[in-house]
Order: sequence, then C-alpha cells, then structure tokens
Amino acid sequence: MPAKNRHYRGAVEALANREYERAGDCYTRSGWATLADPREGLDPFSIDENGWVGRGLQALTAAVVAYRVAGRPERATDRAREGVAVASDFATTADRPVQAACLREFVADFRLTGGLDGPSEAYQEVETSYEAAANTVEQPQSSATTPLFEAAAGTLKQVARGTANGEIAVRWEDLHGSDPSRAGSFLAHRAQFKRQRFASLLEQTLSEGYLAAPRGTTEYGNEQYQCPSCHADDVNWTGESVLCLRCSTPMRRE
Repeated sequence: MPAKNRHYRGAVEALANREYERAGDCYTRSGWATLADPREGLDPFSIDENGWVGRGLQALTAAVVAYRVAGRPERATDRAREGVAVASDFATTADRPVQAACLREFVADFRLTGGLDGPSEAYQEVETSYEAAANTVEQPQSSATTPLFEAAAGTLKQVARGTANGEIAVRWEDLHGSDPSRAGSFLAHRAQFKRQRFASLLEQTLSEGYLAAPRGTTEYGNEQYQCPSCHADDVNWTGESVLCLRCSTPMRRE
C-alpha cells in the first residue's frame, strides 16, 4: 500500500478513537507523501489538468483542524503556514488561471483553519481571481469536479458533517452559483460560501471537541452493525474502517 494511503488510513482510525493529535500527524504524513508523489508519472512541482496535488493540500488542511481539535493550536498554526507556502507556490506556477484561483482558495482555507491573519480578505481575493479567470473557462462544472476542486471542498465538508449528525451538510448547490454560463460568479460562490460559513462551522467543531471522519460509502439501517456509543445502525465505510455514520465510532458487528 502506498505510504499516502497508509497514513490516510491511520488518520481515519485516529479520528475514530478520538486521538486527534495522532490524526493530525497521520494527515500530515499523508499530505506530504501525496505532494511528493501525487500520481504515477506526474511531476510533483507542476499542476496537471486534474490537479492531483490538491489531495495533498486537503490532507494538510485536515491536519490543521485535527490539531486544533486536539488542543494543539501551535502545531495547527505551523502546519497552516506550511500549507500557505506550498499552495501559494503552486498558484504562482499554475498555467491555468482557474486552477491558480483554486489554489488561492486553499491559501484562504489554511488562513482560516489555522487561525492566521486575513482569511476574509483572502477569500475576497479568491472571488476576484475566479472572476478574472472566467474567460478561460468553457465549462465551470467540469473544473469544479476535478480532483483539485473537490479536494478544496473536502475539509469543509468533513467539518460540516460533524455538526450535522454525520449527514452531508455542504452540497454542490451550496458551493456553486446557480448559473454555470457565468463561470466567474459560478465558481466565486465557493469563496463566498466559505467566507460566510466556514468559520462558524469550525468554531462549532472546536467547541464540541469532535472532528468527524470523512464520509465514504454509506448505508442506512444495516442490521449487521451497531454503534456501541450511540446505538445507530447507519454505517460509514471510509479509509478501510467501518464507522458509525452518526458519531464516527468503530461499529460493532452483530
């Protein structure tokens, strides 16, 4: 198993056991492993058309949140600063303006999740970047479904589902504008939504001291499993773990 997958699996296991600092460590290792080798045959210092390096940046943002939930804000700050540096570097070298804008979205995410200065201003700059990139984008829906853009939404969705009883709390229509023919505003809505909602969702997560595992394959009402904590029988298969959809506790097979 590639190191990045092994470390990601460790992060999910740590979340399930409420070992949030260890989760942060595993997410960090997964992130660096992915950035070093984003996809077979790809140059780790350039952005391919799918933007696979986004998966590494997503892991680092998850690490930032996990450290903060663990009560280790200094480690979260350090990781966020690292993430800002890496994402900013990628943004300056990206050939496609829309990908550069998405990488700046990651910069804003690191600023917000790490408690750094200027997240609101950073998101406003992202909106401007998406608007400026509009003329270079023929199908914004296609851009928004690439690994880079999906990764940029991943940690937000993970944080949000922990505040929503494990359900999907941030959907496609929440993140994107209603008119894809207006590519700039369609994509800029991502930054607007994050600027308006991400901070409050993160604050609730920190207040509750609970970060949900990422959502994988799910099934409702599976009588073969029961959660020993909340007694739910709704299952989340993620990172090779079988977890409660509701509270991310390892499920007990009946």
